Amino acid sequence: MTKATILRPGKQASFDRGAGIRTTPMVTRAIGATHFINGITRFDPGASVPLHFHNCDESVTLLSGEAIAEIAGRDHPVSLYDTTFIPAGVHHRFINASSSESMTIMWIYASVDADRTIVATGETRRIDEEHSLIGQLR
Repeated sequence: MTKATILRPGKQASFDRGAGIRTTPMVTRAIGATHFINGITRFDPGASVPLHFHNCDESVTLLSGEAIAEIAGRDHPVSLYDTTFIPAGVHHRFINASSSESMTIMWIYASVDADRTIVATGETRRIDEEHSLIGQLR
């Protein structure tokens, strides 16, 4: 049995994903997760992730700021604590709607084997592999 734990974002390693985006993995396979993973991603003003999709369901909650969730080709304004459910295979991305304030989301993938496929390139990587490849500690 895996030991229960409290994870504090300020004490976890954060990774610079480039383009004004930083990710802090929280619950991961490394701490014993067997069914899901989650983390926090911060976006600088105007920053966005590329259009992509996953091999499992994802839920995203807006923790701060204002966002646009582009889901299946439609833009949706997202406000504080709004939560998305994005089924596996659905193209999506999150955009910081502010040109002056940062934005923070919490993401949850329904599998420890979650992956991300970038629509523009077709490149696929496992989420936990992405974190180890990014490699630039905060």
